[in-house]
Amino acid sequence: MLTTLNTSYTDTRAADLAWALGREPLPALAALDLELTGAKLQLRLLGASHQVLLEEEQGSCSETVACIAGSSPPLPLGVARRVGDWEYEFAAHVEALSPGQFAGRAQELLALVADHPHGLAGVFPGSPYAFTAMLAQRHEGQVQWRTWHAYPQDGQLVATRTKVGSRVSVGAGQRGLSRSGA
Repeated sequence: MLTTLNTSYTDTRAADLAWALGREPLPALAALDLELTGAKLQLRLLGASHQVLLEEEQGSCSETVACIAGSSPPLPLGVARRVGDWEYEFAAHVEALSPGQFAGRAQELLALVADHPHGLAGVFPGSPYAFTAMLAQRHEGQVQWRTWHAYPQDGQLVATRTKVGSRVSVGAGQRGLSRSGA
């Protein structure tokens, strides 16, 4: 789903983005509710970037990547945490692109997300390449999502990737290996 966001462009630099886990739902400009094999997922576009709300039998989780007043830590390159019965993994990468590369990549991403049943993209007023886009899926027992935050004035594209899944019992796997090796 592609939408034009009726708001001013709040997060104007990639360096202003911060990551937070466990925040309460923030006001959304657009949202997409998804059901992914027992997982309820809500992709939310904020005036200051994105928020994802996940709810499953095992519990709930929220991820926010946005410019939030009072959030001073920079966007981390990677995070791995246990959240209830889940393993949570987050990764972020900032790409610096030339104007031509940026326009091509922006068109590519918007086309990918716009018609995808699990995709949500919002374009900010003022530039067709100022956008936040999100895409979700369930893969091998994990709920996964990717996001892209575009800053055409700086030629920067922030890409994030998140995976949330049930904990794997390491001890059980180790016991099985030791028995088979005996």
